[in-house]
Amino acid sequence: MSATRNPVPQDGQVPQDGQRDQSHPSDRLPAWQRVLVVVAHPDDESFGLGAVIDAFVTAGAQVEVLCLTMGEASTLAEGLSPQSVGELPAMRAQELARAADLLGVRRATLVRHPDGALGQQPAGALEADVEAAVDRVAPHGLVVFDTTGVTGHPDHAAASLAAEAVARRRGIPVVGWVLPDAVAASLRQEYGIGMDGVDPAAVSVDLRVSRDRQLQAIAAHRSQAVPGSVLWRRLELLGDHEYLRWIVEPPSGVAPN
Repeated sequence: MSATRNPVPQDGQVPQDGQRDQSHPSDRLPAWQRVLVVVAHPDDESFGLGAVIDAFVTAGAQVEVLCLTMGEASTLAEGLSPQSVGELPAMRAQELARAADLLGVRRATLVRHPDGALGQQPAGALEADVEAAVDRVAPHGLVVFDTTGVTGHPDHAAASLAAEAVARRRGIPVVGWVLPDAVAASLRQEYGIGMDGVDPAAVSVDLRVSRDRQLQAIAAHRSQAVPGSVLWRRLELLGDHEYLRWIVEPPSGVAPN
């Protein structure tokens, strides 16, 4: 079942009943007309944020994605032939384009920062690419992985921190995708991997989502969507809910135009 369609107000206002982290999280997305999603790797927009992107698009927002690497350091490339490994960046770019189309993303832009080393790049280099995307999109808000990185991958944290820095300078609100502590703890225990969760009190938005388009977008990333990975267990644990927290809150309930 698709998410309920709620037209976005023309002034880009955030609903007053759920814009802040109150005693109970909102069940509504910020009502942004233009949204910029900033991620580290091709597939992050689908594996992590796919259902959230779909919810924004379903609500009538124009969504663009900025991806800061080509995903060339994927550990899943270990099973590929040398020729296929060399073709991996182009393959992943095609996968991103297909996934973005399935999610209804207006444009997906890839930048060639080194995969696996975003945190080692000068902060200004990452921020310059985010600034350029902000200038082009004029977003009412940004969507990122939480600044912890969520999955323990330092690239995720670096991408989100760069987006946060630009957003604070420009006065643009930012929401971060988070996992509840209980979900992160289950994944750590079952898979022995680093997953960062948040206390329920830190959740700003508890959003009911449809997984239909997200699953289609995930399938578009053929080189990465392998059976038995933590992705599928995470989706199972989350069910039809995704969780966000404010990283940069909007001023007085109105997102900048």
